[in-house]
Amino acid sequence: MSKVIIRTEAAPAAIGTYSQAVKIGTTVYLSGQIPLVPATMQMVSEDFAEQTHQVFKNLTAVCEAAGGNLNNMVKVNIFLTDLGQFATVNQIMSEYFAEPYPARAAVQVSALPRGAQIEIDGVMEVPSTH
Repeated sequence: MSKVIIRTEAAPAAIGTYSQAVKIGTTVYLSGQIPLVPATMQMVSEDFAEQTHQVFKNLTAVCEAAGGNLNNMVKVNIFLTDLGQFATVNQIMSEYFAEPYPARAAVQVSALPRGAQIEIDGVMEVPSTH
């Protein structure tokens, strides 16, 4: 199977040696998204909830560019600089996902790129076009 690189201007451009997502067959591997506003490449704000919403908006854009949507995600990894914010993540995530929810992991890390408080990556399974 060939590797298809997913790129959209509706999500922040890659700020390193990676692609926004890579699709192989019907599986899409999404790179981590931090709360950058695509048009400015600046952090949306210092507010944790606003950062979380921006991350889900960025993930949505990449999922759509790959031919799916957030509800096609089968695995989500959430990285937080403060695990005490996990209840906020759960509440906001419920606004973007419908049941059945994806498998998920959440871990606290000491730091994230650009001083972000949250980063999310994951795996999506897109509907087959056959």
